[in-house]
Amino acid sequence: MTTALIVIAVIVAILVVTYITIYNGIVKKDNRCDNAWQTIDAQLQRRNDLIPNLVETVKGYAKHESETLSQVTNARAAVAGAATPEAKMAASADLSNALSRLLVTVEAYPELKANTNFQQLQTDLTDTENKISYARMSYNDCVLEYNNAITTFPGNIIAGAKFRKREGFEVSSESVREAPQVKF
Repeated sequence: MTTALIVIAVIVAILVVTYITIYNGIVKKDNRCDNAWQTIDAQLQRRNDLIPNLVETVKGYAKHESETLSQVTNARAAVAGAATPEAKMAASADLSNALSRLLVTVEAYPELKANTNFQQLQTDLTDTENKISYARMSYNDCVLEYNNAITTFPGNIIAGAKFRKREGFEVSSESVREAPQVKF
């Protein structure tokens, strides 16, 4: 009888430890997703901080490109006003598209391309875009790992209704996937 109780106690202890280990693993993965998103958010903010200077510099040389500048400004405002990660992802994709159109437009202005301030802003923006791209990949990796943890056995049982599947960062529109057209 005491042997049976000891075996039952050991089995219960193993189950409890397993439950705690899996639950803590899911929580850690969830936290990693939040951390990865914060990295993206910080880079998006850095890009948003660079854009007004870039727009003002381009305005000085390309006065009749107001539509392109307006699209960049509106897209920047949409990123700043986005309330959820999903909305921020979509707005960020639109902003990337608007920025690529702006940088293609700049090709028609050799004196602007030669401007030292513009060159530095363009370098900073390119560096930030690269960091955003890397942060998105890192975020997607975290989301994949987390989603796998909550949808595979036995994590799906432990996750239950408390943990929800997350969405990764993906290109949201065909226009972002297309290369911008260079027109002179």
